[in-house]
Amino acid sequence: MKSGEIRRRFVEFFKQRGHAVLPSASLVPAGDPSVLFTTAGMQPLAPYLLGAPHPLGRRLVNIQKCVRTQDIAEVGDATHDTFFEMLGNWSLGDYFKEEAIKWSYELLTSAIEGFGLEPVRLYVTVFAGDEVAPRDEESVRLWQELGIPAQRIYYLGAKDNWWPAFAKATAGKPSRDTNWTWSGPTGPDTEMFYDVTPAGLGDLSHDEFVRASDEQKLVEIWNDVFMAYEARDGKIVGPLKNKNVDTGAGLERLAMVLQKKDNIFATDLFVDLLAVLPAANLRSSRIMADHLRTAAFLIADGVRPSNTERGYVLRRLLRRAIFHHPERSFTVEQVAAAAGAIVNQYAEVYPEVNDAPLIKQIIVDEGQKFTHTLKQGLAEFNRLAVVGSISAHDAFVLFTSYGFPLELTMELASERGVAIEQAGLTEEFARHQALSRVGAGPKFKGGLADDSPATVRLHTAHHLLLAALQKVLGPEVKQRGSNITAERLRLDFTFARKLTAEELLTIEKMVNEHIAADWPVTRRDLPRVEAEKLGAEHEFGAKYGEVVSVYFIGSDDAPVSKEFCGGPHAARTGELGHFKILKEEAVAAGIRRIKATLDNHPK
Repeated sequence: MKSGEIRRRFVEFFKQRGHAVLPSASLVPAGDPSVLFTTAGMQPLAPYLLGAPHPLGRRLVNIQKCVRTQDIAEVGDATHDTFFEMLGNWSLGDYFKEEAIKWSYELLTSAIEGFGLEPVRLYVTVFAGDEVAPRDEESVRLWQELGIPAQRIYYLGAKDNWWPAFAKATAGKPSRDTNWTWSGPTGPDTEMFYDVTPAGLGDLSHDEFVRASDEQKLVEIWNDVFMAYEARDGKIVGPLKNKNVDTGAGLERLAMVLQKKDNIFATDLFVDLLAVLPAANLRSSRIMADHLRTAAFLIADGVRPSNTERGYVLRRLLRRAIFHHPERSFTVEQVAAAAGAIVNQYAEVYPEVNDAPLIKQIIVDEGQKFTHTLKQGLAEFNRLAVVGSISAHDAFVLFTSYGFPLELTMELASERGVAIEQAGLTEEFARHQALSRVGAGPKFKGGLADDSPATVRLHTAHHLLLAALQKVLGPEVKQRGSNITAERLRLDFTFARKLTAEELLTIEKMVNEHIAADWPVTRRDLPRVEAEKLGAEHEFGAKYGEVVSVYFIGSDDAPVSKEFCGGPHAARTGELGHFKILKEEAVAAGIRRIKATLDNHPK
């Protein structure tokens, strides 16, 4: 079953069961820079899983483009990639476990409507329970009623069967994994695995199941998450307003199973791309194919190579692809062929990826920037490696002076048997990670450093400030960036000259008048086209989905501010305190910056 047929069957199956079809959102999250990229199908739907009504109803289905780079070191094995398509369906307070599990089974096993997989090759895991959520015996019962025998169902803890993964569901306490800082809908899940061995593994003990999964003899192909809880900063704070279902299946892994391959790179999603890439060892060929495919989709969604944030991730992927090229350099013809193969594979499904010349040009330009220092960098690495070890400082110099990302230096060192000095490496690597901000890591929520009450109040004042700037200076003023902490807000905006003292005083006074008016702050979820017709402000260059959240401040008939935003905000402007501008300055040609704070915060 080819990938196009898998997509078609999946969407049609849930359409027939009352689900409205959503288009894929951009890989660059719309109005929610809490992560650099869209990393899961549920991410654009988080507000609705938290209780907001969705304009298209309570049953939804889509195929979402995703990028994750936390497992980049695993790319090249049978199942890991950085770009993938997530097939998902959702219930927003409508059906729950019974329908979700029944339909998952029907879709996987029905030869007429679904994928026709063999039930005897299915294995299932469920949540083992802890102090927040009970042992999921209901899911076990439902699976058994569908014919999955008890010996093929395994109880696993929160590390494996709680979403987001590797989270400990502990009420009011930090997670077992101290790096878990998730805020949003969360809950236990049940996962489906499929036996891809030729002869079949048969019944397995708990330990045998875990080992077969680790060895990729069993491939996870489906996941039903029962979103019944809310997390804030890594702590479970209580039940959600509604019990939701969020399911997911990676297209690449489904294609691997349905096409009877032992790895995702042997499927129709990769074969044409691999055919035009230079011959290399198996792992390097797969890395090149994966990274170039991901780069093409990032470019199509507006990302450009740079040394920070999203641009750095794109640069990192392209340089890693070049690094694994047998000649350490792609020719223009090879890049053109690769771009053409990617466009041919995906343009019909994702028209935004249709610009092969643009993809080729950006990859070629980035390759030229890297390859002219790569030769020098390799020579420097060889010089340093003669003594058998490389200091943390020298490893970082290879990055800053020669464009070697630290993980490439470590990868090359491992291949050559060269030790990297550990003292100081953690600090250097932490600075490097802070720069790269990989797709799975938290960043800001709408430019916010956190969701403390002080930061939330300043976020609301930020909206009032933009409205006042446009009122005093003209509607041509547009936001070009923001950053908000508990101490101050920072707003970058378009304007050609320095503001006068009188203008600043007028703007400050106007904001404080709006605060004194104690206006209500309300949120409405609207189709993007309708929100734009209403004149709601939105950041230039940002990509938004078909449905957006708009915050209104003021009266219903004449709001003082209406703006696309991912929240959070104060309930009323009277909660804010006294607004004070601290500084106004130039940032770049035609871009100004205001820093401001709120004094006398209400207790």
